[in-house]
Amino acid sequence: MKEQLQRHLEEIQQDLWSMSDHLYHNPELGDQEFESMTLLTDFLARHDFQVEKGIVNRSTAFKATYDSGLPGPTIAFLAEYDALPGIGHGCGHNMIGTMGVGAGVLLSKVVADTGGKIYVLGTPAEETNGAKVDMAEQGVFEDIDAAMMLHPADESYESGDSLAMDAIQFDYTGRPSHAAASPEKGINALDAVLQLFNGINALRQHVQSDVRIHGIITEGGKAANVVPEFASAQFYVRASERAYLNEVVEKVKAIAYGAAQMTGATLEMHNYELSYDDMQTNHTLSKRFTQNLLAVGTETVHPAKDSYGSLDMGNVSHVCPSIHPYIGLDSPGLVFHTQELADLTITDNSHHVLSRGALSMALTGFDLLSDAELMRQVKAEFAQK
Repeated sequence: MKEQLQRHLEEIQQDLWSMSDHLYHNPELGDQEFESMTLLTDFLARHDFQVEKGIVNRSTAFKATYDSGLPGPTIAFLAEYDALPGIGHGCGHNMIGTMGVGAGVLLSKVVADTGGKIYVLGTPAEETNGAKVDMAEQGVFEDIDAAMMLHPADESYESGDSLAMDAIQFDYTGRPSHAAASPEKGINALDAVLQLFNGINALRQHVQSDVRIHGIITEGGKAANVVPEFASAQFYVRASERAYLNEVVEKVKAIAYGAAQMTGATLEMHNYELSYDDMQTNHTLSKRFTQNLLAVGTETVHPAKDSYGSLDMGNVSHVCPSIHPYIGLDSPGLVFHTQELADLTITDNSHHVLSRGALSMALTGFDLLSDAELMRQVKAEFAQK
């Protein structure tokens, strides 16, 4: 089967390389990826996928389906294609989207032999307001037996963990006054924000070591001689598990209310981005993927690194068995969200990395469709968690 899928890869890999390069040269920000979505879905449609655009009320999200018509598991490959401001595809989403689409098309060429169904899901705005959250909440993954995506990195790593994350905005409203002539008549909203920061800094000593809390002041007043009437801050609060994150968030909110009481300001809070859950890698599925990645020519796959970032793939992993491994661009020390990474994605070497990535995911999908015992073990691990 590896040889058969390899032949199919040779038929489409020039298209995959061209699509990845096109995305690099035409980057689009999250929820604005209209041209990117069209490029990927047109390719899927040419290979007989049924495409539904604009799912979960996200204009640039899509669901592409290839149904063998025979009973069997449903395998999903996830595609990201949003870029970063200023540096374009500095996180390699041009490769991620193309590898996901390529894996789906490759597996569709052999699914008549195994039965089952293939989804390729287009998931916008991973960098800001990830669509996977909406998809997980609205049931897109309920009938999926396994989901996977593959991220470029400096070197190859097994799928690991990520932090759950809430993005919270704190808006304080006070009362303006002349800061010199009548300061006693004012209520300083900026003081409330500063007390919020002080309280959170004190909290850091009394939380688990996996917790990360980091924020900025987005508005702090208009003029130095006017008591600030309005001030606002945005924070990311992260922890390794959703349950503990919820506890920490309640403490942060209590600090925010305390800051309002100390200064006399009023407080409004809201989440300014969607919340991400912690990534729960399915290790049975991850092990098989790693075997396939090595089999297609990757020399070394390192154990998963400790991660202090957050992924909307985490929300998916709470609904169905999921993996989020990394494939190396043969550049040790390469840093995410840089122009260096973006430029590296369109080299000849990275083209071949892309091909190996799509093939290794397709091989893993084939294993799940053709090996009932493997699928049972994947589901058993998921159920246990």
